Amino acid sequence: MIKYSDLRTALNIENMNGETEELAYLTHYLHNYTNGVSKSYEKRAKNYYQEIFNNLCTVKEPELQAMLPIKWDIPFPSPKNAEFSFIDLFAGIGGFRIPMQELGGKCVFSSEFNYHAQRAYELNFGEVPFGDITKLNVDLVPKHDVLCAGFPCQPFSISGKMKGFEDTRGTLIYNVFKIIEKRKPSVVLLENVKHLVYHDKKRTLTIVIQHLEELGYIVSKKVLNASDFGVPQNRERIIIIGHKKKKFDFSQLKTKQKPILKDFLDEENDFEFLDEPYTILEEKKTQDSGLIFAGYRNKTIRKAGVRPGTEHLSRVHKQPNRIYSTDGVHPALPSQESSGRFWIWHENKVRKLTIEECYRIMGFPDKFKLINNRSELYRQVGNSVSIPMIKEVAREIKNQLLTLKKINGTNKIS
Repeated sequence: MIKYSDLRTALNIENMNGETEELAYLTHYLHNYTNGVSKSYEKRAKNYYQEIFNNLCTVKEPELQAMLPIKWDIPFPSPKNAEFSFIDLFAGIGGFRIPMQELGGKCVFSSEFNYHAQRAYELNFGEVPFGDITKLNVDLVPKHDVLCAGFPCQPFSISGKMKGFEDTRGTLIYNVFKIIEKRKPSVVLLENVKHLVYHDKKRTLTIVIQHLEELGYIVSKKVLNASDFGVPQNRERIIIIGHKKKKFDFSQLKTKQKPILKDFLDEENDFEFLDEPYTILEEKKTQDSGLIFAGYRNKTIRKAGVRPGTEHLSRVHKQPNRIYSTDGVHPALPSQESSGRFWIWHENKVRKLTIEECYRIMGFPDKFKLINNRSELYRQVGNSVSIPMIKEVAREIKNQLLTLKKINGTNKIS
């Protein structure tokens, strides 16, 4: 039995070398060769394997089939006795996949556009996601029980005019709807930023829900905060769940008391301390969110239109200048960030969170492997989902909405 680590070395999968799509077919086939979805990937996988066979020094058999089964020596292998299937759209670095697998889910398809995120995903799951969803042949996506998508929020072209898919044509959510229309999963699980609730005078969310209902789903939604699910981060996200027959009951979710940031921090690391003037308040200001405003960097700020005494609490005083106490929670880790953004007041010093701490307060297990690109690591974690929050939502989806079945071995995934 060949180990996946040997195969990825022989094929130089880590660098992909411009062959991302072919590697996606191959790795998807290796993960699914025993079930009914393998036919979606088999032909391209075998053709690619034959092309590169002469370069393999670790495999002597001339047929791809002779390599199977693969020994998955990766951080997050698929469950041995899977109970349901799911697909991972806008997969990022696997924030949905980790909890779904922990709950017995088998991932049968993944898609992610960003090259560096694809690298991180493969490193941890042994699977290269397919790329640009707008160029995806929907027929390639196999049938599945749960569709997961942390889709980007884009302005719709004809927002609010109720013209069916024309309202979303040209946006990424349109491609999700096409997959739903084609494969009719039992459950649709969508995640987005809290701002989606208010985007375009609430028309964007209205259209998303309208389309799901037109596709035959009973839809429920709620804004959840990661800090209610065991991580010290004030991260509010809207969760949208659709099911063919039942309405998901968010009240069944089990929440926890808000933890505090200092319990999640490294004792030793290469810390980056603030080496410029700053002010720490004598009286720290605790906010309803659990954030404790401790002070600010002494940078020039706009004061016009700001009430006296509130300059450093106002949104005018931009977030990167604020300093938060580790006796509370941390602000939401930002997307589109390449160097770390927020400063913390900890043990009478001001420093940034380390990369490892960022992943920890998002709920990633310590065994999650990080790629060797610091700026991309910050972007990736800021674009991810809170794993404990998604796991609790998925646990209740499994309890409330899924009829479980064994799907490994020779059983077909329907």
